[in-house]
Amino acid sequence: MDATFTAEQEEIRRTLRELLLKRCGPEEVRTAVRTEGGYDPALWETLAQQLGLPGLAFPEAYGGVGCSVTELALASEELGRSLTPSPLLATAVLGAPLLLALGSEAQRAALLPRIASGELTAALAVPGASLTTALGLTGDNRGDWAGGGRAGGVQARRTDGGWRLYGQADQVLDGHSAGLLLVAAHTGGFARSRTLLFLVRDPLVRDPLVRDPLVRDPLGRDGSGGAGVTRVRLTSLDETRSQARVQLRDVEAELLGEEGESSDVAGALTTVGDSVAAVLAAEAVGAADRVLERTVEYVKQREQFGRAIGSFQAVKHRLADLYVQVQAARSAAYYAAWATGAGEERVGGLALAQALEALRITSSEAVQLHGGIGFTWEHEAHLYFKRAAGDELLFGPVHRLREHAADAARLFGGGEVAV
Repeated sequence: MDATFTAEQEEIRRTLRELLLKRCGPEEVRTAVRTEGGYDPALWETLAQQLGLPGLAFPEAYGGVGCSVTELALASEELGRSLTPSPLLATAVLGAPLLLALGSEAQRAALLPRIASGELTAALAVPGASLTTALGLTGDNRGDWAGGGRAGGVQARRTDGGWRLYGQADQVLDGHSAGLLLVAAHTGGFARSRTLLFLVRDPLVRDPLVRDPLVRDPLGRDGSGGAGVTRVRLTSLDETRSQARVQLRDVEAELLGEEGESSDVAGALTTVGDSVAAVLAAEAVGAADRVLERTVEYVKQREQFGRAIGSFQAVKHRLADLYVQVQAARSAAYYAAWATGAGEERVGGLALAQALEALRITSSEAVQLHGGIGFTWEHEAHLYFKRAAGDELLFGPVHRLREHAADAARLFGGGEVAV
């Protein structure tokens, strides 16, 4: 492993940081999350069309840049520093890799260039609250998380005209505004049950970059989507990570991949889950690093007993501990990004656990060390704490991420340890 970054990678970080410092401060974040889509369309347009962020890890044949998970993780680290609300995670990290891995050539050619350009956003809809299980981060995803032939989840049935979906998915990241839904659904009945992925293309959802006042509002002001689709934006702990409930009632859908061909959906989800964990780990490290910077700046200015509180030994020790924890999490995140790009498996979960723990501890300490101002709604410290708590609810918790990694490595099973 080469631990140094290339000139191109450093340029990605520098350019993105400069842009976000100008256009995504705390006030801009608060304004963006209160819009219908939950993010700033103008900023997303800049990130997509000028920097190529959605297609950063796409092959050039589909309009992408041709980089790896490492570059995507570095970009996400910068987005995490400012808690930038955007559809990047749902579109480029969750949805597009599944389309690339399982989609037919016609599906990839039709959809990936639009995603790479930022014209189209996507969302992965997983039944119930099973996203972390579906991605194989906290347990085996070959179980009945998609319905298992019983009531609940999302069911798919074949008809003369194709496929129809019925069911509900909660905690769908950016599901209220995405122009393309990738829906995990159960089919085959109880005896021959299996989980497949389907595409739901919503003609009533306008892409956020298309500003046509004559087109029906795409962001769900009336709570609707296409025929049989109801999408409602949920109130979430972390406002910067928009979630939605998607209800499907006899909805026309298209199988992801070729009809008649068997696809390893669980394996693809596990592979994507490893990349998701690596990217999220880098994002959490960026957030932890930024909130630590802000805390150090504050303790140098805040005076108590005639001197800056940062000069007290107890405060120095607390900050030193936080610095070590953030740097260790950064090393783990960088390694996970490199290892995932190199084809190693099951490395992202541990890095994500370490990064989320570092963010949670750093943000909680930031609230404490900021004193009275740290508890106010106007200060941004609580946004970082909510990001840590929200991501643990979606992709954790930390102890289960570590438990699953230990089980996969057979650390406590009494057998031979996997190398």
